[in-house]
Amino acid sequence: MSHHRPSYRVLAPLILTVIALSAPARAEDGAERSSVYRDVKAFLSKHTTVVELANDQQGRVIVCPEYQGRVMTSTLDGEDGMSFGFICYDFIEKGRNDPHFNNYGGEERMWISPEGGQFSLWFEPGMKTQKLEDWYTPKDLNEGPWEVVSGKDDPVVKMKRKMKLQNTSGTKFDVEVTRDVRMLGQKDLGKLFGRSVSRVLGRQRVKSVAFETVNRITNEAEPWTQESGLISVWMLGMFNSSPSNVAVIPYRQGEEAELGIPVRADYFGELTAERLKVLPGVILFRADGNYRSKLGTSKQRAVDVLGSIDFKNQVLTLVQFNMPENPADALYMNNLWGNPLEKPYDGDVINSYNDGPSELGTQMGKFYELETLSSTRELARGETLTHCNRTVHIQAELKTLDRIAKSVLGIDLKTVAKEMVIETGRLHAKSPKHRLVLVRTDN
Repeated sequence: MSHHRPSYRVLAPLILTVIALSAPARAEDGAERSSVYRDVKAFLSKHTTVVELANDQQGRVIVCPEYQGRVMTSTLDGEDGMSFGFICYDFIEKGRNDPHFNNYGGEERMWISPEGGQFSLWFEPGMKTQKLEDWYTPKDLNEGPWEVVSGKDDPVVKMKRKMKLQNTSGTKFDVEVTRDVRMLGQKDLGKLFGRSVSRVLGRQRVKSVAFETVNRITNEAEPWTQESGLISVWMLGMFNSSPSNVAVIPYRQGEEAELGIPVRADYFGELTAERLKVLPGVILFRADGNYRSKLGTSKQRAVDVLGSIDFKNQVLTLVQFNMPENPADALYMNNLWGNPLEKPYDGDVINSYNDGPSELGTQMGKFYELETLSSTRELARGETLTHCNRTVHIQAELKTLDRIAKSVLGIDLKTVAKEMVIETGRLHAKSPKHRLVLVRTDN
């Protein structure tokens, strides 16, 4: 597992443009929405300001400052390429605020943890029970634009926002939040994942797109204390789900007596073996958007990367992030619902969420999430927490993706397909322009 620090140098010419209003990518009633990047960009441009980063290898990234600074989507194959971020078309078209959660979708958004417990930011002060009908995203996280402070010719989108927050225990926070979005090149990825992965990415029939966000919370008021509650950076990436998608989460191996359980999987009820497999060093989680579920990896078990594989479209997604040198010694906010929590600073470092029908009979969308969290600490006025999150999509023949998956995630794709009983036989991708027999899952 590579633990190289990233390079912040821009390694490819980048273009930053603000897209003018254009026709929406709306399908006819009853038809599926387009998953082509060009159409997604046109749809978003009709409803909000779109800022696009592009490189000379056909990579594109869309940032929407008015949607709380989200990276909404990306592609690795130019205007006609596949769009990776989940877009909640219906919510955007309605144009109405939802105080529970403005679900625009988005391939990466920044939230602030914790979600549950006595220090929760999602439930009102004094509330002992924590149920979905009482769950409200903090207003400053949920509404309003982020100010763009970078120039139109800069190779990075820089945004900021001042926020006022209050936790369930009544503690108030005044913070300034900043967020930088930049594209990454092949050399950056080589430093993150090693030279062998970099060489694979340089092949002619391998396509990729990658971006990094640098996310900061600065305390602008009284010092934070553990007794009254701390907060941390929480990154959530929403991706389109399908029956052939599997989230892959490596973890540190060792005895449970020393490190605890490999995975916490009871956020919304226990998961069956059909949906969750815990193998030596790797967790497999079905990402089909059909069953509301969530899991997490603790600070004793987490490593600095997770990912997913889309067998149908032959896309490997990797999410890499920064961790303390000794994460087990750091404080991580606990996002479990329940007041009070016995261990509010013993939370997960990594989460994955699969959407599905809730107990209220509603569903946010056909998506799954790959999430990372920063550690936290007591901050004096003017001090800052920083968390870097990097998202990479690679499209290639499955045998090529297999090499990368084994190197970065510690598992081969044949094992993933067999364990999760992914459809056997031929799965033909629209791009890249080749056909391939998927690894068989029968004995």
